[in-house]
Amino acid sequence: MVDLVEPMWILKALGGLLGVALLCAFATLSVLFWRSQWQLVLHPSRVVASTPAALHLPFEEVHFDVDEKGDPQIDGWWIPAETGAPTALMLHGADGSMADAMSAAQLLHDAHLNVLLFDYRGYGKSGGKHPTEAGMKADADAALNYLTSTRRVPIASIVVYGMGAGGALAVHLATQYPLLPGVILQSPEGDFAARAKQDPRSSLVPFSLLFDQDFALEAPLHRLKTPVLTIAGSDGVAALHQAIMSFVHTYVSTPGAAKP
Repeated sequence: MVDLVEPMWILKALGGLLGVALLCAFATLSVLFWRSQWQLVLHPSRVVASTPAALHLPFEEVHFDVDEKGDPQIDGWWIPAETGAPTALMLHGADGSMADAMSAAQLLHDAHLNVLLFDYRGYGKSGGKHPTEAGMKADADAALNYLTSTRRVPIASIVVYGMGAGGALAVHLATQYPLLPGVILQSPEGDFAARAKQDPRSSLVPFSLLFDQDFALEAPLHRLKTPVLTIAGSDGVAALHQAIMSFVHTYVSTPGAAKP
């Protein structure tokens, strides 16, 4: 005699299997979101379409921040001004590569500043698979260390210039290094959680628990004691040039000179 399985038991078993499958699918979706969330706010390019030579600027290609194998991970340009000039550490925005920030680099150079412009890991010719906020903060720190340790640039003669999302990185760097004399923010962007939450994919996962690419700006900027100059991309070149020169003259020391 064959024993029959109760239909209700079969339905319960199928329901349990379905629940486990849905839970696994939800967990997989959450992991995929967490690993790819950087794409909601960062849009890097591996293309470096031109160099400062296109703007007739003198430059040297530089490489720093070595990995465990001794290979430099960050690629950049050192654009020198006259001897004894202050230095601008440029942190470009979330899109493109350092080539897209050359007009700002020219503006700083024309204001008689040395310029270090570089690509974060995941951008341009720099190493790394893709950028993240944590990685970009580490790269900004490495760039400052390159200036002070390798090029022996006094920290009192370095102004940090942040563009777009680079503005949030500039503010963060200044909070970590209070001896930096000044920060210039060009159309700064940050506090990306609200923007990222509008993406349809964000509604499928526990967004507030997973999202960690906020690029905090307003709160740390409010607490920052370092002098800040904020400029808009719509400002005329002459006005920007004058504002930058005045700010640097007021707050940034020239190497070997006492701070004003």
